[in-house]
Amino acid sequence: MRPMQESDMDEVMAVELLAYEFPWTLGNMRDCLKSKYCCCVYVQSSGIIGYAIMSVAVGEANILNLCIHPDMQGQGLGRRLMEHMLMLAHQQQVDTVFLELRASNRAASTLYDAMGFNEMGVRQNYYPAKKGREDAILMAKIL
Repeated sequence: MRPMQESDMDEVMAVELLAYEFPWTLGNMRDCLKSKYCCCVYVQSSGIIGYAIMSVAVGEANILNLCIHPDMQGQGLGRRLMEHMLMLAHQQQVDTVFLELRASNRAASTLYDAMGFNEMGVRQNYYPAKKGREDAILMAKIL
């Protein structure tokens, strides 16, 4: 894992577009990088297989995006990437890490539960969905 660079954008967007039905835009990704958010890529010999984006401010961190290429999911790589982000948060003296996920994303929910995140609430109709909107589950972990 290493810091994301502008030159990674094509590969990062390729993973994003494969992984999500409603992906972030290239502009969203570039804005996070320009804003000096903590942006990391997960690289293997085949190239970038995942990435994560986290904002940090005043002792709190927000995992904004954490993604593993769909062909590579289910191998523990998402856990490794999250562990890396939690280590970076700890290094920046973060007390609490927050994230949100689609209510339908059972794989992510299972992972975050296993990693000690706790459900804090629900944002109703937060995410776009094929048939309207979908709720977001808010989760937090005390470091």
